[in-house]
Amino acid sequence: MKLAIGCDHGGLELAQAVRRYLKEKGIEFEDFGTFTKESVDYPLIAARVARKVAAGQADLGVLICTTGIGISIAANKVKGARASVCTNVECAKMTRKDNDSNILCMGGSVVDEATGLKILEAYLATEFEGGRHARRVGQIAQIESGEI
Repeated sequence: MKLAIGCDHGGLELAQAVRRYLKEKGIEFEDFGTFTKESVDYPLIAARVARKVAAGQADLGVLICTTGIGISIAANKVKGARASVCTNVECAKMTRKDNDSNILCMGGSVVDEATGLKILEAYLATEFEGGRHARRVGQIAQIESGEI
């Protein structure tokens, strides 16, 4: 599995924990930063991660900003990105299982490090269920392409 990850200054601390976790688990990732508390523009980071995932150059993505909301909105502008803000383990499981989410978004001010790592672990461990959910994910793609 290969991930694409990124954060802004508001998600830096949680992102550092995610980086450590991925290294400890031997999970390959490409990191689009940021690496300091200096203010950066999250839409640019979200676009880079989402494009990698949508192009199939990464299996999944992880994006972190202050709340997870702004970075998810930006990522979802990339065709093929299905970025989901998760604040608990149940949301992480459901968005993978039902929505085939391919980018996990979290907020550094919303979830603490321990919770964030549990969310990440659940997200990575959960597979898309398919079935009736595949039809709905297909409809999302049709909306995205302007078909419906």
